[in-house]
Amino acid sequence: MPKVLIADELSPAAVQIFRQRGVEVDEKVGLKPKELRDIIGQYDGLAVRSATKVTPEVIAVAKKLKVVGRAGIGVDNIDVKAATAAGICVMNTPFGNSITTAEHSIAMMMALARHIPQADRSTQDGKWEKSKFVGVELYAKTLGLIGCGNIGSIVADRAQGLKMKVIAFDPFLSPERALDLGVEKVELEELFRRADFISLHTPLTDQTRGILNAGTLAKCKPGVRIVNCARGGLVVEEDLRAALDSGHVAGAAIDVFAEEPAKSNPLFHHPNVVTTPHLGASSTEAQLNVALQVAEQMSDFLLHGAVTNALNMPSVTVEEAPRLRPYLKLAEQLGSFAGQVTEDPIKRIIIEYEGHVTALNTKPLTGTILQGVLRASLDNVNMVNASIIAKERNIEVSEVRHEREGDYHTLIRLTIVTDKFARDIAGTLFADQRPRLVQIKGINVDAELRPHMLYVTNEDKPGMIGRLGTLLGDSQINIATFALGRSAPGKDAIALVEIDGPMPTEVLDRVRRLPNVRQAKALVF
Repeated sequence: MPKVLIADELSPAAVQIFRQRGVEVDEKVGLKPKELRDIIGQYDGLAVRSATKVTPEVIAVAKKLKVVGRAGIGVDNIDVKAATAAGICVMNTPFGNSITTAEHSIAMMMALARHIPQADRSTQDGKWEKSKFVGVELYAKTLGLIGCGNIGSIVADRAQGLKMKVIAFDPFLSPERALDLGVEKVELEELFRRADFISLHTPLTDQTRGILNAGTLAKCKPGVRIVNCARGGLVVEEDLRAALDSGHVAGAAIDVFAEEPAKSNPLFHHPNVVTTPHLGASSTEAQLNVALQVAEQMSDFLLHGAVTNALNMPSVTVEEAPRLRPYLKLAEQLGSFAGQVTEDPIKRIIIEYEGHVTALNTKPLTGTILQGVLRASLDNVNMVNASIIAKERNIEVSEVRHEREGDYHTLIRLTIVTDKFARDIAGTLFADQRPRLVQIKGINVDAELRPHMLYVTNEDKPGMIGRLGTLLGDSQINIATFALGRSAPGKDAIALVEIDGPMPTEVLDRVRRLPNVRQAKALVF
């Protein structure tokens, strides 16, 4: 009988589901890291919320562990990379607490606008300070959303009910989706300039970390109010405190912090700051929903091999898995490549299958490709919700099967269409096992995608290869492999360079400044 440890507070309904399904379950909440490491070796599954940290140290001693289930969306507390390397499936419940989090954002915005927490404390202290707590209306104010996905779109709907004007910055928000939501799609600079309130609804990535800092806050409208119920780390807390002290920012409502639990914080004890202890997803309904979902998903996985809402595994049956595994790796690489090199909003994704692959179940392959494309900007996308997210963002997805065989026994071609361009890449399997890139933008290449790659597009001019190689060598960056291709002499050319480690930002900037370079991207697989 599989055995599961529940390490964080979950609804009792989760325990009932595990036991009804035939899974043994222990509840041990509030374990210290060493205590968790001492016992995790006994369990096949681990169910957590946000408090328990599933670190590489925990994973290293979890010899029996097959699945980690996160009751909620964010997996910041789980080292997904370490879990994947150890063959552990990581699942989440992406939609169980969206309404609750959106409502908390609205509640925080209202509390901030009318000084409700401060006025409550003052009144209960026997004071009657009406003039001290004069607030502002939300009516006719402009709400700027940084991120307009599942939660952000719900916030937009609720804010419109309050007769607010909603503008949104989201690279994946299409004009059609914005029109459907009734929001105005804007660039970030315009949002800073126009918004009376700014609410954050974006994952914490390298691109979004510290998105509100001294520089960006200075660009904001004087008197702006900030709401963050998304992720700690999106706001540079010291910079926000300075902007509050100067009066440039009128107030802030913060539910998440860079370090949690937040026992002390630069934002604490400011008269115009409202704080809550990461309550965004904490409602009776949400806790019940995510608990039920995670228990059902983990039980199905442990008992039947079914994979649902996995961040690091495709949704496939046990029978399909062995045949699909190499194709899934190829699909993931193609999607990840396309997502990392695409900087404009995507309008359409075309996936073509040719040869042997057409005899397989291509649904998980398509899901894996979409996951790879979208995950470049979104942290809550997985095999199950990738198609839903694409649909929500009005990204048209087409799947085409060609029964014919061409130059390769099997071929997967991915085309990304934006308002500015259509870019295609194609890959195959060598020896039916090893994924290879064979074409980029119509240019033939032969490249194996490795953990760290440098992608360069340029005009085909003499000296380019030498300059690039010299620059990397002078920067002590070792070249492992070097794949080249061009459309025609003197025309478009590409280079895919495998390097031994991460590409330093300053070196990448120097590559971009080389003569005839059109684009340079550091890729991670």
